[in-house]
Amino acid sequence: MEKTSIFVDVQNIYYTTKQYYNCHFNYNTFWNRVTTNRKIVKAIAYAIDRGDEKQRQFQNILKGIGFELKLKPFIQRRDGSVKGDWDVGITLDVMEYAKQSDVVVLASGDGDFDLLVNKIRKDFDVSVEVYGVTQLTATSLMKSASKFVPIEDDLLLKIQR
Repeated sequence: MEKTSIFVDVQNIYYTTKQYYNCHFNYNTFWNRVTTNRKIVKAIAYAIDRGDEKQRQFQNILKGIGFELKLKPFIQRRDGSVKGDWDVGITLDVMEYAKQSDVVVLASGDGDFDLLVNKIRKDFDVSVEVYGVTQLTATSLMKSASKFVPIEDDLLLKIQR
């Protein structure tokens, strides 16, 4: 069985699936797809914590699926901009767990990760699967991956009103 580490940029996946499809990401289907016939080394979801009840319920769902949850507080600056970027944290964890993995799965469309993906493929000889909304995923990230998997069809959930 392939040793696999999974890293999800929750904010990126939330906003790209909502913006392009007006849907949520189906974490259960994603989990089933990326874990079947694989040994999980690590699975981390990175999110921003606003402290509201609906978000806490979502966080509990992620934990129930099997993710370790890493949270940063929601920070709004005086100028109205928002701080809450997990890029460095994701990068550090990917570098740590890629050494122990055959496959790294990254759910994000953020082009900043293309350097990371290229580095771990070269240095650790791992396969990297990137999941993202095709139209909102950086071309450089798609090209750097061993395999790009578009978020569509069964990876989407209709938003309940």
